[in-house]
Amino acid sequence: MKWVYRLLGLAVVLAAAGAAAVYFIPTVQDRIVASQIEAAFKIQRDDLVSSDALRVAICGSGSPMPDPNRRPACNVVMAAGHIFVVDAGPGSWSNASGWRLPMDKVEAVLLTHFHSDHIGDLGEVNLQSWVAARPAPLLVYGGPGVERVVNGFNEAFAMDASHRIAHHGADYLKPELGVMQPRVIADAAGGVLADGDEVVVFDKDGIKITAFAVDHHPILPAYGYRFDYKGRSVVFTGDTVKDENIARFSKGADVLISEAMLMQVVEKMQAVATQYGRDRFAKILHDIRDYHIAPGDAADLAAEAGVRHLVFSHVIPPLPQWLGARMFTRDTDRPGLDVHLGFDGMLITLQADGGAATFDDLSP
Repeated sequence: MKWVYRLLGLAVVLAAAGAAAVYFIPTVQDRIVASQIEAAFKIQRDDLVSSDALRVAICGSGSPMPDPNRRPACNVVMAAGHIFVVDAGPGSWSNASGWRLPMDKVEAVLLTHFHSDHIGDLGEVNLQSWVAARPAPLLVYGGPGVERVVNGFNEAFAMDASHRIAHHGADYLKPELGVMQPRVIADAAGGVLADGDEVVVFDKDGIKITAFAVDHHPILPAYGYRFDYKGRSVVFTGDTVKDENIARFSKGADVLISEAMLMQVVEKMQAVATQYGRDRFAKILHDIRDYHIAPGDAADLAAEAGVRHLVFSHVIPPLPQWLGARMFTRDTDRPGLDVHLGFDGMLITLQADGGAATFDDLSP
């Protein structure tokens, strides 16, 4: 056994020597940085937007509640050379940037509603895809009122855009491509979509995107989106209560990405907030329980619609992944339904030629 201990001792010495070299020798530090720089520019994930699959990357699986491991709501949908963004919560776009996605292929943002945790990074999505040479203005879809949101972000970023154009030149950063354009999703009379209404907002290159109403009352508009591509489909609920309209528009979908709230935990949080005199927080924790969905209710809708995979995102409250994976799936055992707790970096792939969905991690 002595040789084992000698090998272990040698390994410890070598590890210590390596750490010392990194800490004390500038040339070693420079080589490490150089290799990281090369990797950053060499690798771009063009494969994720190929025509062979419908893919979803979750860039924000959290909520307004602070969580160091989850950014607020954000999803990237990729197929046939197109990238679409469903919601853009504050700080979420830094995740997508770190995945080396081809940002010039970002075509549109689809907003489920206008709460801050769903729109906070809209300006960053526009800025970074503009700098990456997006060939057309970024389109932003949403219910009535999206014009006000988009115009506000355009104005807020106007000085930033002018400074960058002055620095890099209008040939490099074309001014007309840096201004987002709103696209209103409404019924025939120009009003908010209601139960049963649907609007096809995109239908090109085999990709079809359908908007439908969800129940986030008193928040109006509040929409969900269905993506169909070569026989595969993904549905996003946005924020909602249990709503039959979700089951209606999720019929036969491969994946339903639903928000989820652990009602009993939030109720306990309210009680503790009250105990310690945090009455304003207690009121918020009381109020939010009436316009979000419990995991079991989401599982019921998924099972009713014949969905194969249910993924929870926009999860409330924040919990460690290992614990949340148990608690959010406690009441979701339904025949034929596979349930996952989403996380920042989850990549869902649905091959165009059929086959099982795969779930991977894009995080570095």
